[in-house]
Amino acid sequence: MKPEETVDYNVKVCWHAISRMYNTEAAKNDITTSIGFVLLNINQETGTPATKIAPLLGLEARSLTRILKSMEEKGLIYKVSDDKDKRLVRIFLTELGLEKKEVSRRTVLHFNHKVQEAIPQEELNTFFRVSERIINMIENKEIF
Repeated sequence: MKPEETVDYNVKVCWHAISRMYNTEAAKNDITTSIGFVLLNINQETGTPATKIAPLLGLEARSLTRILKSMEEKGLIYKVSDDKDKRLVRIFLTELGLEKKEVSRRTVLHFNHKVQEAIPQEELNTFFRVSERIINMIENKEIF
């Protein structure tokens, strides 16, 4: 079997292409794809506990710590200790962070719109169903 005939190869190549595209757009706005995804997952009204962000993005805590430090240095976020539980730190966006979140949101929506224009909904629905089944197989340890 050729690599390009395997599921994992196609998923990886597709994700890398998407990631490169997002990184190109992010770089125009002095952020990275990872920063963009973190921005999109911060609730500005209530703040988002730092511990909740990593699982949402499938990141290790160490990786998130580096990203948050970089975001703080760029003036995109600030941290607030929770009033009730001082161990809990909530992440909020600065004005600049809100601007970059909007850029990230528009970029993701634009990509999805272009894909939906080019690929019939029936094919996208099949893609979503297949992706969900593969994820469930992995999570339910049906593979190894």
